[in-house]
Amino acid sequence: MNDSISAQLARRDLTRIKGYRDFLDFYHGQQWAGRARWGERHLVFNYARVFIDKITSYLMSGVSFAVDASTDSDQARETARRAESALHRVYDENNLELLDLETEIDCAVLGDACYKIIWDTAEKKVRVTAPDVQGIYAWWSGDDTSRIWRVASRYSLSAEETEFLYRVKPRGKTAVIVELWTASDFELYLDNVLVEKKPNPYGFIPFIIYPNLREPKKFWGISDLPAIMESQRELNRAMSQLSRILELSGNPIAVLENVEESEDIAIRPGAVWNIPEDAKAYLLDLLQGGGINLHISYIDLLYRTLHDISESPRSAFGGTERDLSGVALQIELYPLLQKVRRKRIIRTAAYKRRNEMILRLLEKYQGENFGDNRLRIVWAPVLPHDVTSQVNNEQTLVQAGIHSRRRAMDEIGVQDPEAEFKRWLEERETILRMNKELNVRSTRSEVRGRASSSPVAGVEE
Repeated sequence: MNDSISAQLARRDLTRIKGYRDFLDFYHGQQWAGRARWGERHLVFNYARVFIDKITSYLMSGVSFAVDASTDSDQARETARRAESALHRVYDENNLELLDLETEIDCAVLGDACYKIIWDTAEKKVRVTAPDVQGIYAWWSGDDTSRIWRVASRYSLSAEETEFLYRVKPRGKTAVIVELWTASDFELYLDNVLVEKKPNPYGFIPFIIYPNLREPKKFWGISDLPAIMESQRELNRAMSQLSRILELSGNPIAVLENVEESEDIAIRPGAVWNIPEDAKAYLLDLLQGGGINLHISYIDLLYRTLHDISESPRSAFGGTERDLSGVALQIELYPLLQKVRRKRIIRTAAYKRRNEMILRLLEKYQGENFGDNRLRIVWAPVLPHDVTSQVNNEQTLVQAGIHSRRRAMDEIGVQDPEAEFKRWLEERETILRMNKELNVRSTRSEVRGRASSSPVAGVEE
């Protein structure tokens, strides 16, 4: 395999890579097969892109993480607090909120996504990126798709970038780079030439590959697009046809019967036509007989079909034909909620694995020791909720000893419960100190007041 690694990768997963390109073209509006002939109108109403962006917005409406201590001890809680603080720092340094949103859109379109977690030796920090999954290849153990033993990452760099990064000048204007990773080894190829081979410095494959939606017994995922592509194409065709009919109705066709030749037939107000005595002339009315309503009804049917198949009801776009209560709105949006839940189950596993890798790199390169903690991913509610009611519920649970203050902040959606609780303790300590000082001053003033008003004091003076 080392002889021509790029060539072998180019022949691998051809169907998957071609599917990626087709999905990207469709997402960007290339939804008609072939080119339009002269006079044809190919309209594109890109609902597919709208559905992808909408489901991604609901999916990423709010996500955070928490680190729980493995044991009930002060040392374990302190270790968990340091681990959570370190993760927040890495998230901020890599702007992962934006990276996650962009990656989720890509994942919904292509069906797969990937994260790469490495140690940046120049800046001395963890680097989290999202490589293009079109250049990612994976090998797994037998029929167990959860155990990946090798990953290859293939990408292109310009000659200038190649020389700057690897101190090698390629033969052409671009170079094909291939990184080959196993848990024990790392190999780097530049235009099929092995330029570096060494033991894997991390001890694990620094890639997380996860699907958009899981197909049973399959490693690669399912895009959101295939289910709606046919309906989208038919909607484009029907709308283009209706547009053509309306255009012709606005510029009517003159129909002449029993006329062999016609000249100077102009369609305009007050126009006079000279035709033979037995001839007939009239304008073709394409809208007569209610035919236009059939086109509109068919388009409405396609529109509803798109919403049903995409599991995104019309109310998910912010418009409802009637006032709905909280429970009624939840029932209306239940298909969307189910789809979001299926996706969040997959993302939870991927994000937890990413946090584990981040902590392991920090332990290795910064000498940290974060112990054996439990990592959690906390998702915000998809639908709007009554914050006041939720706060009252959490207050009752905290007072009853069912939830901790930290758990309550997690449920309400506080991004960093540990830091928030620390600030609360600082405020509480400051307030108690101020109250104590005020009480002392008040007591001293009262004592001085009583002393100055006593008869004995007056006699002495």
